[in-house]
Amino acid sequence: MKCVLVTGGAGFLGSHLCDRLIQSGSHVVCLDNFFTGTRENISHLMELPNFELAERDVIWPYIKNVDEIYNLACPASPIHYQYDPVKTINTSVLGMVNMLELAKGAGAKLLQASTSEVYGDPVIHPQQESYWGNVNPIGKRSCYDEGKRCAETLCMDYHRQSEVVVKIVRIFNTYGPRMSENDGRVVSNFIVNALSGKDIEIYGDGTQTRSFQYVDDLIEGMIRMMATEDEFTGPVNIGNPGEFTMLELAHLVLELTGSKSKIVYKTLPEDDPRKRKPDITLAKTKLNWEPTIPLKEGLLKTIDYFESVM
Repeated sequence: MKCVLVTGGAGFLGSHLCDRLIQSGSHVVCLDNFFTGTRENISHLMELPNFELAERDVIWPYIKNVDEIYNLACPASPIHYQYDPVKTINTSVLGMVNMLELAKGAGAKLLQASTSEVYGDPVIHPQQESYWGNVNPIGKRSCYDEGKRCAETLCMDYHRQSEVVVKIVRIFNTYGPRMSENDGRVVSNFIVNALSGKDIEIYGDGTQTRSFQYVDDLIEGMIRMMATEDEFTGPVNIGNPGEFTMLELAHLVLELTGSKSKIVYKTLPEDDPRKRKPDITLAKTKLNWEPTIPLKEGLLKTIDYFESVM
């Protein structure tokens, strides 16, 4: 039985990945410090013989005989990663070093969950993997953006220097069940406020765009990336190229929830990207992957989830 370590495995994305790996017959080790992850996300797995929980922080070295490592450990929403920015960058950098050292010692393959935030506020649209980005290195978002950029550097340096097999995926906006109600992400914010009858807050004039992928599509892309030949490192964009303005998303959430909430406008946060859309040509070519779940279908599933937990 293949042994797979998932750091951040009790989080929104990590718990879905754990589900998929368990279903495939792997033995899964979930490493999480529960800063943003929750026990509820993995409670259905706790009694399974091929699942184990390692409650610890990725910034400390970890030794385990594993075959594959999915490194997802890092707060990913602005509210969470700006709460303790030094901790955030330590998680990305020190955590990355520890997981690469583990991969090196165990002879394991490692997949790094990077982010579209490495592109910053892009001047190239849509964003291709060859684009180096437009990132403010001293802004409030830098702890996350630059932490993830440095993590990619470490992956490639360990690959070149120590022949560690690494895979890098750059994840674009992802949504679905198990998102936190208070994570500050736009999809969860809009849905929670709509269901609560509160105002839906749009930052700026609402014309900035994002591309939203349902969590199941992302997990499929990650699994396929891990299965590629050892020589292929990426990075590969994993996202839905369907592009929506914040105003379009707000109106769609209001329509699907039947909410009477009002739309109000707030000041645009510092360094908030104006556009975000992945070029997924490489994912189509190398992974034979593209998203299959349209926004409306995914939002309905996510709304059902939030209705069940609120």
